[in-house]
Amino acid sequence: MGAHYKTYERGTVIFFQDTYAVYYYQIINGEVKMNNFSEDGKEFIQNIFTAGQSFGEPPLFIEEKYPANATAVTDCTLICLEKDLFIEMLRQYPEVSIEMNRSLSRRLWYKSVMAPEISSQDPAKRLLTLLTYFKVHQSEDVNTPFCFQIPMTRQQLADLTGLRVETVIRTIKQLEKEGRLQIKNRKIFY
Repeated sequence: MGAHYKTYERGTVIFFQDTYAVYYYQIINGEVKMNNFSEDGKEFIQNIFTAGQSFGEPPLFIEEKYPANATAVTDCTLICLEKDLFIEMLRQYPEVSIEMNRSLSRRLWYKSVMAPEISSQDPAKRLLTLLTYFKVHQSEDVNTPFCFQIPMTRQQLADLTGLRVETVIRTIKQLEKEGRLQIKNRKIFY
């Protein structure tokens, strides 16, 4: 459909908040985060996307500006497809359109699940909701305790939950004492 590959070095901004969408992006390898910054400069990560996932597509459909920035967390390679070609692809291949709806619905569902938890004052509740989400959607064995390694740093967990990293560290230690997760070689297993 006329897409091209583009590589981004870690830390490179792929697009900025409040700019219009020009491309559909899909990750071949690496990680990309969608984030915002508060007035006092505190980062809030909306989501982290990995290989095989797309990001930033809602504005392609509604002629709105991006609500967040997209930044390469690691060196990454992306497929970039111009907006008009992307829309044409969806028209020509309805099965791709259905998969796009499924992907967008999954992210909307995630936001709906996380929104009430983010507003909770209980950091353990915030973290456990996020850890459960990752395990259910990225692990083949959701019933075995401590079999899933959380693929995020403590800073990323803080940025995803709106907590301070110190609070995340303290809460993770408390959850480990309670037997709700394990830490092995500084990695979190849930």
